[in-house]
Amino acid sequence: MAASDALFSGSIPALYEQYLVPLLFERYAEDLARRLADLRAGVVLEVAAGTGVVTRALLEALPPAVQIIATDLNEAMLRVGQTRASGPTVSWRQADAQQLPFDDAAVDAVLCQFGVMFFPDKRAGFREAWRVLRPGGRYVFNVWDRLEQNEVSEIVTRAVAVLFPSDPPRFFERAPFGYSEVAVIRQDLQSAGFSQIEIETVEKVSRAPSAEQVAIGLCQGTPLRGEIEARDATRLGEATAAATAALSARFGNGPFDNQMHAHVVTAQR
Repeated sequence: MAASDALFSGSIPALYEQYLVPLLFERYAEDLARRLADLRAGVVLEVAAGTGVVTRALLEALPPAVQIIATDLNEAMLRVGQTRASGPTVSWRQADAQQLPFDDAAVDAVLCQFGVMFFPDKRAGFREAWRVLRPGGRYVFNVWDRLEQNEVSEIVTRAVAVLFPSDPPRFFERAPFGYSEVAVIRQDLQSAGFSQIEIETVEKVSRAPSAEQVAIGLCQGTPLRGEIEARDATRLGEATAAATAALSARFGNGPFDNQMHAHVVTAQR
């Protein structure tokens, strides 16, 4: 991974929340929250919480006796999240998932939506989740399936690559869609001490409002933006327009269905 892959700062958090949360993350957030809905009390630790789409789903799904601690590496993302999910049962804290500032056996569940792929050392992140979980506690997370199984993101990746043929941006291939091998995920979890590992591939469909809004979200609301600007800071608009044109050629100019595939993982300490 590049050092910039996990850097969500500047205008990215607001664009991420506006465009990408409804496009990519809301449906899977509801799915993850449902998987913990049987908790009646205790503490849920959310890592890589981003702007809080899962946090909001947890607040809807869990009773007041469950405390939610939402953490993220990027303070800019946390600031957006705090404005959208607040109350007596939720707290926010900056934290690195690979070095969690919590005691051993302190929480009943650890949850992470589309964040594991960004851990530079995934086994270290898994060991930390195992450490802070109480015996019998659950680690629930999801990761994207292969880029080829997520057509919208693949189209944008290819469209932007055409603009930089000698050095195409590889953010989506390398980071969000770079940890999709089920056997590797299972092995990494087992090495951290987890057992009873279940991995399910889940398809979700969202409604994209337009090709342009999808292109803005993916080109300007993710670290792909930094990769484009590092190559030529003047071409972000051109890259967004190229992505818009490619999406329009496939789906038209109006709203369209965005089909997504992700692996949902549940493991027990």
